[in-house]
Formats: sequence, structure tokens, C-alpha cells
Amino acid sequence: MWKPYLKVVQKKARQAIHILDRFHIVAHLNKAIDEVRANEAKALSQQGKEPILKKSRWLFLKRKMNLKGKQVERLAEIVKHNLRTVRAYFLKEEFQLFWDFTSPSWAGRFLDQWCEKTMRSRLEPMKKIAKMLRGHRELILNWFRAKKEFSSGVVEGLNNKAKLTIKKAYGYKSIRMLEVALYHTLGNLPEPKSTHRFF
Repeated sequence: MWKPYLKVVQKKARQAIHILDRFHIVAHLNKAIDEVRANEAKALSQQGKEPILKKSRWLFLKRKMNLKGKQVERLAEIVKHNLRTVRAYFLKEEFQLFWDFTSPSWAGRFLDQWCEKTMRSRLEPMKKIAKMLRGHRELILNWFRAKKEFSSGVVEGLNNKAKLTIKKAYGYKSIRMLEVALYHTLGNLPEPKSTHRFF
């Protein structure tokens, strides 16, 4: 969603369908809900109220199906309270229904209604997400037009592995050595035969 990136895609690959997929949108939603939670936890602490949101970050960021028994119980207890974080969490959970649509037009209708509702929520980080989604509406709906067959999650995973390989090496003296290291890390290639064994 970065503007310079969008410009490059438009200039260099006009015939391509540009897709903003689930991976990036969920990451933005999680960041927004975490901001709401952190601000509210701080405010409750300053007011001397019960620290109900203490150590609750992952309860709101994990998907429901990935929560363990005690986490499910704790989350159920927290959502009973009238908190801004709980309202933001419910908006995030409601947005998950968006991914179940198959028709771009129905998905678009849901997106518009969700954004309208979120803009009335008085939760600034969530309103910021709604504005961003409205601004990129057509690119987001391209995910449905492409039949949900493409995801940048795999690319993001490869990028992270590449960054980690470079970091672990503390730099390489040549591009060729970096290339070999990346092939071995990303492709899980066998080590070349050597006359010496060092371990």
C-alpha cells in the first residue's frame, strides 16, 4: 500500500492485476487494535483502576482458534467489560467475515458498511484503518477478482528468511557469496563436498 510502490507497479506492470491481500490488511488491523489496547491500559493505570488489560496483548492479536484454554477464559472475562479495546476487538473479528465472500461486489458492499460503522466508533486507530481501506478499495477487491489464488504471505516469509540470512552472516564480501548463502537457506540445498571437515 506504500505510494511509491503503487506508482512503480502502475508504471512497470500496467497489465498486471495488483492485489492487496489478507496478510497486509490483517497486519494493519492488529497494529490498530494493539494501539487501542496499549492506550487504554495506560489510561486505566493512570486512573488507578483495575489493570484488566495487563498481559492481554496476544489475546486480542491471535485468531480465536489459536487461543489456549486459559486464554479463551481470560478473553471471555475481558469482553464482558465496556472497554474501547473490546469494541476494537469486535470490529476486527467482524471484519474477518470479509474474507468469506467470493463475489467482489458483495465483498465491496460489506467493506463499505464495515468502514462506515468503524468511522462512527470514535476509535481513532480503527478509523485510520477504515480510511486506508476506503482509499485502497479496488486493490483490496482485486483479491476476490483473482479468485483468492494469490497471497503475498509466501513472499513475505521468503523476504524475512533472506533478511535473517544476511543478518546472521554480519555481511558478505561479495554478491556471489550472498547469492550462494541465500540459495542454501531458502532452497535447503545440500552443502558442497569439501576435503576438510570443521565440525
